Amino acid sequence: MKATEVPQDDANMMQGKFREPVYSLDENGNYTTVRSVGWDPKNEVMQEAWDAINEKIASTREKVIAGELSPIAYHLEKNLMDVGLLAKYTGLWKFKVKRHLKPRYFNKLSNDTLLKYAEVFELSVSELRDLSLVRSEHLPTTTEIKNG
Repeated sequence: MKATEVPQDDANMMQGKFREPVYSLDENGNYTTVRSVGWDPKNEVMQEAWDAINEKIASTREKVIAGELSPIAYHLEKNLMDVGLLAKYTGLWKFKVKRHLKPRYFNKLSNDTLLKYAEVFELSVSELRDLSLVRSEHLPTTTEIKNG
């Protein structure tokens, strides 16, 4: 594809702030990179992926509010992490992180352990424990993402 033919179909998903490099041919036939805001088929797939992620975050949030999961579960989903990655960042065993996703174990955690989680999520311990913060956080909708 020639540099002048690189798609620039901005679905405003990244508000024009993100441009990915795409390899193309310049006027001399040499490979070069051109920044593209995307093209419609790729933007639609990306939007569907973000919708699925936001649905999973919202579902986890509801379970935290209902007392079925600890706040760690919400922040884990919100930060696009899994148990294994969180275990590595905190230095805890995976089975312990899984256990801490349950409110009855979370409520018994020491301040030192809570601090490990809080640091990973860039929160204070009180923010990590605060369910009102989970309740009040706003997750973007598809329309908001598209409209910036």
